Parts: sequence; C-alpha cells; structure tokens
Amino acid sequence: MTDQTPSTESIDRDVVLSSRVRLARNLSGQPFLNRASETQCAQIVRTTQNVLLNASIAEKIIWIDLDEINAHDRNLLVERHLISRNLAESTLHRGVAISGDEQLSVMVNEEDHLRIQALRRGSNIEAAFQQVKSTDIQLEHQLDFAFNERLGYLAVCPTNVGTGIRFSIMVHLPGLRITNELGKVRRAAKELHLAVRGYYGEGSESSGNIFQISNQVTLGSTEEDLRDVFTERIVPSLIDYERSARQVLLKRNPTLLDDRVHRALNILRSARLLKVEEAMKLVSRVRLGVCLERLEVPIQLLDDLFIQVQPAHLRQHVNCALNADEELEIRASLVREVLKDTV
Repeated sequence: MTDQTPSTESIDRDVVLSSRVRLARNLSGQPFLNRASETQCAQIVRTTQNVLLNASIAEKIIWIDLDEINAHDRNLLVERHLISRNLAESTLHRGVAISGDEQLSVMVNEEDHLRIQALRRGSNIEAAFQQVKSTDIQLEHQLDFAFNERLGYLAVCPTNVGTGIRFSIMVHLPGLRITNELGKVRRAAKELHLAVRGYYGEGSESSGNIFQISNQVTLGSTEEDLRDVFTERIVPSLIDYERSARQVLLKRNPTLLDDRVHRALNILRSARLLKVEEAMKLVSRVRLGVCLERLEVPIQLLDDLFIQVQPAHLRQHVNCALNADEELEIRASLVREVLKDTV
C-alpha cells in the first residue's frame, strides 16, 4: 500500500501498522449474492463498474476485472490488502476499483455487492473514515442502495446490517504474545463485540504477531458513535496494553530481550533460505527491538518487508514463477539485500 500521508507519522505507529474503514452496501432490486444468478452477478458488475469509473471518488481510479487476471495477480492484491482472500478465490463475476495511491478500493461482488474500503498507514481512522463517507455519498447519488427505515442498510451478514461500517486496525502485538496475555485480549474483545483476526482478515491466522481488530456490530448506532468508541476507547486501550507488555519484557530480562532481537536480525542478514512464516516472525522480533530502542533499523523498512516477503510479491520481484525451493532462496536473498546497510 502506498501512502500520501504527511511525514509527521502517527505517534502510535509502534503498535498500529495501518487503519481501515470499510462499508458494506447492496443494490436495491438485486438479490444478495448468495441468491443471485450468474447473469445477475454480471449485471451488478457492469452497473457498478460504470459508476465507479465515472464518479469523482478519487483523482485516479483503476478498474480490474478479477475474472480476467491470473491467480498470481489476484494474490498480489490480497497481499497488498486491496481485496479480500474471499474475493480473490470467488467464482462469481467480480471486480475491484482501486485509487492510484491505493488508499481506496471498492470490491464488487465480494460478500455484498459493494465493499468500500479506505486504508491509511498508522493510526489514522479519521482520514480513512472521511474518505469512505465521501465515497459512499457520491456513489449513492447514482446507485440505489438497499435500505430499510427501521434496520438501516441491508447486508448479507446480520452483523453488517445498520450502518454497514467496520472500523479496524492492524496491530503488532509481540509484547502481548511473549507475555502470554493474548488470551485476555481475546476475551476482552469478545465482551466488547470486537473481532480479532489474522494478517489477512477473516479466516486467516496471525503472522508475525500481527492482528486485525475491528468492531463486530453495526446495528443500533451511528457511524460517528461507532467511530468514537473505537478511536477513543478501543484503540488507546489496546495500544497501552501492548506497550505495558513490552516494558515488562524490557524490565524482566533486558539481556534476554537483546539476545532475541539481535539474533533475529543476524539470522535475517545471513540466512540463505527463509520460509514466509519464519521471515515474518524474525522481522516481528526486530521490529520489537526497534520500538524499544534496542536496535536502529528504519521502522518503515520493516513494515515494507512484511509485504515484500509474501509469495506473490516475491514472484513480482523476480518477474517469473518460482518453485518452492526457489521461493525460499529468493526470499532470503531479498531480505539480506534490504537489511545489508542497517546497523
């Protein structure tokens, strides 16, 4: 994901890697996708594609027909968090509109007819919220969305009925993982009606101690109320909890912490073969060391590595298909090159 955010980055960047706001919308007069025919799915794509390309929702919009690109290119979009794994693997007619800066994407025929999402680096829910809200208003001038006076916007999943909005953050939680506090986080999240998911969202596992946290219920509150609870209560509490866990690690045994993070950096600098999970785990440890000022490595370089070591990005890097053994070697070579000049 590229970003046009000013250089004054979020002070919460040590914990929050990125922020996302997503809206679920369905077209009035068309069945939900789980009941739609192939012809109806194709019609939804044609209708929304025309509107998305002609609406002024971003300075530049690129339309990608996901039926016409190969699995590698779809996986590339998944790894950049521009489309979901569900959309990439769907057999329905589907597509996506993406802004030139990759801060906005509109998925067509995912679970709902439209999934509008805005992405930002760091803790920046408000900027993403304003972009999604503006996009929704513009699209609603040209598309008739399914709406009920009592329930609000209608969606396939009951948890999306109402505002249809999801606020989420991608967070790095190595402190809570190492101190075995993640169980408490999951229990608290359940009580607060939050979803805790893995690196690629629903149905995925955590990788590199990275999790996605989002609100789970959108009915009965306004978009602004949901935003305020998420940004003023949920996000600060989670950040404080992770930072406290990191300080526990630092005070408990600083030598063990230093050994863990320096060992991880040296393995990354010298390894000749790396699996994606191992790379993510080691980069996560180095990032922890950087955030606790035990190492001097640019944090953006590490955040970019989380994406660069993914399989589709590796293939793009060498511009050819890779077998399993070649992938391990190319990943290690890429990581060594990126980290060679770091202290």
